[in-house]
Amino acid sequence: MKKTEKICPVEHSVNILGGKWKLPIIYALVSNGTVRFKELERLVAGITPKMLTTQLRSLEANGLVGRKVYPTIPPTVEYFLTDIGKSIKPMIAELEKWGLYHQEMHLKPKKKRLKKQCN
Repeated sequence: MKKTEKICPVEHSVNILGGKWKLPIIYALVSNGTVRFKELERLVAGITPKMLTTQLRSLEANGLVGRKVYPTIPPTVEYFLTDIGKSIKPMIAELEKWGLYHQEMHLKPKKKRLKKQCN
């Protein structure tokens, strides 16, 4: 019988969510709900259709994203967050807040700091 090796929960999360595109895809789904493939492609600026397909398949395999295919020609496909995917919403909200904070703190003009002179 093969034992399943447990890894650090943070490492596990990074393995599932890591990379350039997964969090922007999840953010688009959190912000917009159920969306069609082309709409999702427009929402995630800079992603190619092939990369979007690859990332969606990975997110689907990990149970975060679901898809519904309608029998039309061409097929209409909609993507949505599953219950597990929806559980990421608080983390996405915190990442958004932290990103705004970091932009404000890191990108604002740095004031010259005067050294306090000792007498």
